[in-house]
Amino acid sequence: MQHDTKKEQERAELHRAIWQIANDLRGSVDGWDFKQYVLGMLFYRYISENLSNYVYEMQADQESEYSNYSQVPDDVAIQAKDEFIRTKGFFILPSQLFINVQAKAPQDENLNETLSEIFKSIERSAQGTESEDNLKGLFEDFDLNSNKLGATVSERNKKLVDLMNGIGSIKLGDYKDNTIDAFGDAYEFLMDMYASNAGKSGGEYYTPQEVSELLTRLTIIDKTEVNKVYDPACGSGSLLLKFAKVLGKENVRQGFFGQEKNITTYNLCRINMFLHDIDYDKFSIAHGDTLKNPFHYDDEPFEAIVSNPPYSIKWEGDSNPLLINDERFSPAGILAPRSKADLAFIMHSLAWLANNGTAAIVCFPGIMYRGGAEQKIRQYLVDNNYIDCIIQLPSNLFYGTSIQTCIMVLRKNKKESKTLFIDASKECVKVTNNNKLTEKNIENILSWYKNAQDIDYITKLVPNTQIREQEYNLSVSSYVEQEDTREKIDITVLNAELQEIVARQAMLRSEIDKIIQEIEEN
Repeated sequence: MQHDTKKEQERAELHRAIWQIANDLRGSVDGWDFKQYVLGMLFYRYISENLSNYVYEMQADQESEYSNYSQVPDDVAIQAKDEFIRTKGFFILPSQLFINVQAKAPQDENLNETLSEIFKSIERSAQGTESEDNLKGLFEDFDLNSNKLGATVSERNKKLVDLMNGIGSIKLGDYKDNTIDAFGDAYEFLMDMYASNAGKSGGEYYTPQEVSELLTRLTIIDKTEVNKVYDPACGSGSLLLKFAKVLGKENVRQGFFGQEKNITTYNLCRINMFLHDIDYDKFSIAHGDTLKNPFHYDDEPFEAIVSNPPYSIKWEGDSNPLLINDERFSPAGILAPRSKADLAFIMHSLAWLANNGTAAIVCFPGIMYRGGAEQKIRQYLVDNNYIDCIIQLPSNLFYGTSIQTCIMVLRKNKKESKTLFIDASKECVKVTNNNKLTEKNIENILSWYKNAQDIDYITKLVPNTQIREQEYNLSVSSYVEQEDTREKIDITVLNAELQEIVARQAMLRSEIDKIIQEIEEN
């Protein structure tokens, strides 16, 4: 209990500090853009301290005249460059460390150029090594000469000094002593904060933590480890990293894999991996269009797949003659419509799912009941018994959309030709304008999924033959009966009450007639 209290205190303090920095520095910079600067500087501080901690641990058993890496002369430190890159994936000279640059920043009239050169130097340090792909372009969105920071160089540098001091003042301590993953938590809070303020632009890239946790735990029922996890539309990586929190990163044995089309979000995802202390050789995040040019052919199949792909986006579909012969899509005999790629992401995930694996994917509700090509793809999925469960989620769970989304759970090794439908539309609490899943809500959904038994108004285990009779409609409301919460009325009692009212009415009329007669006689 004391541990939980300390954890919440640390987290609250961290969130307060970040909120303050954002408010003090945002000014004319839109929050969703400004988060790049906060995250970029946070990342710079993190890798500086991460390298310093590594040096400190290396020297623990050795005599050294320097108590801290930040005090080591550059010409001495550079002798260990190859060793650092082999172990950490990058190298930073002591003079380039966050703490040393911050100390000189107020007097540095060329601070923007100093930082720009340091960031290039960090990226260059990995060139020609195994970690090159994971470091390349990481600081790309940290534009130090942007007018968003100020109209003149001196204004921009003043903002950068304030930003460095703000990030430097956050009490992150030795991350080994923290009860929270402080850097990772800071990242998540920033994303959460800006996503909720930015509406749709935020929602495209960010899945709320509670939804991430539900998806993760759906794929690891009765498992304590998995070989590798994958997200075909990974955004900033929050879904992948939930596995590190739920299982422990060492229990994702071969690492974290994802692909992201948006370059800014792709860079954020790689930064997020480093911030959560995932080593460069334990993650592979690719940039590009997963449906058209999937990167991880050599790494599939995956034991756990989680995703919240973009809803109903356009894709090439049948305008590209190569796609119908693509082994990911060809088994269904038809491609998802050009205007709605949702089921293409489902087919891609299924193709790359291991035989002992589970995929949990957030879906737009329309794909569950629309006709045409989408109905034929649903027919393929049901007839081959790949759909394990459909879960109806509450509305307003995601930033920027009130849509009542669903989760489709896929498995290849099902024992029964049945599909479970769960109505979890009421499993939430209202927080400001959004709904939120509580730990109890998540536990309820997982329990219903695991037990797979019929519960009135909540779950229904449906034979696939019945789904065929319903023309492959997969909407939860078609199978789980809605509870009638209207007041139940006893007709016999109601009739008796009406008769009583009529009799009373007749008696009152008679009384009134008598009174009127008396008045007239007088």
